[in-house]
Amino acid sequence: MQQVNLGMIGGGTVGSGVFHALQLNGDLMASRIGVKVNVRKVSVKAFDEPRPYEIPKSCMSMDWQSVVADPQVHIVAELVGGTTIARTMILTALKLGKPVVTANKALLSAHGEELFAAARKHGTNLYYEASVCGGIPIIKSLREGFVGNRVTHLYGIVNGTCNYILTRMKLEGADFASVLKDAQAQGYAEAEPSLDIDGYDAQHKIGILASLAHGFWVKPQDIYVEGIRSITRTDIQFANQLGYTIKLLGIIKLVERRAARSAGATGTRRSPPARIQVSVYPTLVPNAHVLASVNHVFNAVFVRGDVVGDTLFYGRGAGKDATASAVLSDLADAALDLKFGTRHRLPPFVPYERHGAVAPINEVVSRYFVRLNVVDRPGVLAQISAILGQARIGIASMIQPEGDEGASVPLILMLHDAPNGAVTRALKKIGKLAVVKSAPVMIRVENLC
Repeated sequence: MQQVNLGMIGGGTVGSGVFHALQLNGDLMASRIGVKVNVRKVSVKAFDEPRPYEIPKSCMSMDWQSVVADPQVHIVAELVGGTTIARTMILTALKLGKPVVTANKALLSAHGEELFAAARKHGTNLYYEASVCGGIPIIKSLREGFVGNRVTHLYGIVNGTCNYILTRMKLEGADFASVLKDAQAQGYAEAEPSLDIDGYDAQHKIGILASLAHGFWVKPQDIYVEGIRSITRTDIQFANQLGYTIKLLGIIKLVERRAARSAGATGTRRSPPARIQVSVYPTLVPNAHVLASVNHVFNAVFVRGDVVGDTLFYGRGAGKDATASAVLSDLADAALDLKFGTRHRLPPFVPYERHGAVAPINEVVSRYFVRLNVVDRPGVLAQISAILGQARIGIASMIQPEGDEGASVPLILMLHDAPNGAVTRALKKIGKLAVVKSAPVMIRVENLC
C-alpha cells in the first residue's frame, strides 16, 4: 500500500487529537482510500507541555522549519492557530509545493486570498474543513455537494460558547454575567471571552462560508458584527412569549441581483453581480424552526439551495475530537490527490460570482423586536407610533405589561419588514423622547421561510 508522510505543526489540544485519531483509525482510513497516512514528525513548543493525548517523544521536534523542509514529509498540517507565525508556516510549506491542512479560521479570514493564491502559484492545495464548525462537513458540502446550486440563504449557529450561554439563559432564566462566569469555570468560554461573545469568532467562520457560497472573497471588514453582551433575560423571556428563541446567527443571504449587462457586440450576456448580506448578530428565530432547538455547545448550519431546497448540518463545532475528524477528512483528500497526481479538484471560489459585493447593513431588510423602557402614561404609544409612521415602519404587534401609572415599564414592539438604516434612525429619535427612559434595544427577526 502506498504511504504518505505527514508533518504536523502543533501538538496541543488539536494536534494531539489528530495524532490520537490517526493511531485509532489510521488503518481504517487507509483501507478506504488505499493510502496510509504516517505521522513522520510533530513540531511542538515544548516536549512536556500538557496535552489531552500522549505523543511519543521520538515523534516530536521543537523546530517547525525542519519538519516542513524534510523531503520525506509529503503533507503539512498547521494546527498552532493565530495569524502571524502560522501564516509563515503555511506559506513556507506551499512554496515547497506541499499540500497543507489547516484548522485556522482566523488566519483564513485575514489572509485567505494570499494563501489560496500561493497554493495555486506553487501547484498545490490548501485544505481547511476543520476551520468552520469542527466535525460538521460544511466546507466540503458547500464546495462539492452543492456545486450545482446557487446558495440563496445560509444561517449558521457557529459559535458554541454563545449558544451555550443563550441556551442556559433561556432554560434557567439566568442573566448573562452569571452564565458567562460559569461557562468560563467549565472551560466553555475563555478567560478573555471577547472573541466569542462579541461575535468575531463567528465572523471568521461566516466569512469563509460566504466566500465559498458566492465565489468571491468576503473581507472581514465588510461583515457586520454584533455580539451577545447586550442580550438580557428580559429580552429572552419576551421573545419566548412571542414564540421566538434568541440565537447568535451568522447570516448569508442573496439580497438582490442587478440587471445583466451586455458583454459586447456578440449579444451575449454576463451574469449580473451577486449582492449578498453577510452578518453576525443575535436573532429571533421562530420556536417551530429546527435551529431554535440547537442547544448548548452544538453548532448547526442551515443551507438553502435553489435546486436542493433546505438542508441542515448539525454537530459539535469544536473540541479536540470533532476537529480531528475534520482534519482526517482533509488528510484523506490530500493523500488521494498525491496518489493520483491531482493538483486541483474544484476551485475554492466559483468564477461566475467573482464580481459580487456585500450589501451594507443599512440596506438589509428584516423584521425587528424592539424593547423600550417607557413611562406608563397616556400618549406614549402615540409619540412612538408617529416617529415610526414618518419612517414608513409598521408595528406588527405590541406587549406592555400592566404597571402603575407614571412608573417605568417595558414596551415590546414587533416591527414589520423595513431597511435596517430606517429602523436605526427612527429608534435614535425615539430614544430622545422624554417618555423613553433608556436606550432602545433592537434585535432582528428571521422567519427562515
